Amino acid sequence: MSTYVLVHGAWHGAWCWKKLTPLLESAGHRVFTPTLTGLGECADLLSPDVGLSTHIADVGALIERERLSDVVLVGHSYGGMVITGTVDRVPDRIGHLVYLDTFVPRDGDSMQSVAPIVVGVFRIEARLHGDGWRVDPPTREDFGVSQEPDRSWVRRSLTAQSLKSFVEPLRLTDSEIVSRFRRTHIYCAGRGHLVSLVQRTFMPRTLPPREPGWRLRRLRAGHDCMITDPPALANLLLEAGSPTDTKAIPRR
Repeated sequence: MSTYVLVHGAWHGAWCWKKLTPLLESAGHRVFTPTLTGLGECADLLSPDVGLSTHIADVGALIERERLSDVVLVGHSYGGMVITGTVDRVPDRIGHLVYLDTFVPRDGDSMQSVAPIVVGVFRIEARLHGDGWRVDPPTREDFGVSQEPDRSWVRRSLTAQSLKSFVEPLRLTDSEIVSRFRRTHIYCAGRGHLVSLVQRTFMPRTLPPREPGWRLRRLRAGHDCMITDPPALANLLLEAGSPTDTKAIPRR
């Protein structure tokens, strides 16, 4: 039995893992899906002071409180920042890192340093509509979820996020911490050629890592693959949690 801790991305919450969690649990594994402070059902806790360090503390506290060990720690999108800070905080409790359609941050990185144009837009959004600190979910982004009723579900479930979480730098006590673990990167290749071009041109670090030691996987799905193709994602996570003798989950 493996233990999975699934960390959601920006503007999301634990709700986004609703379709994936039963697949992992039915295979005999434990699954934890924390909602980060200020997001999802914790939206009432949102404030200008909620930042990346808050979210790292959220996940680290869960792992310690539940006394979890050999955790398969999964970070989706912005969650990649969070799991990197978490493994630095509780390295003895982590077994495998999974970066799901995200970049692998280094010590001192922030979302702003990796995607400055995007976060520049967030700053404008916060100044114009968020009292200088709140970033509302992008109204024209469907995160790769184009079919109903899922598209409407995602749109009504997204909540605002603090600007601080996008600009606060990651501080690691061990700058090489990620390389000390088994690690997988999953790239969602279903977002079209335009997105790939933008990534290569303006955000090259959001592409899959090239350093040795990585298990690289691809999904033909949009960014929110846990919603649009949960069986395919579940199979990749089962592979990460139990690299041998895994039974594939059939796609519907």
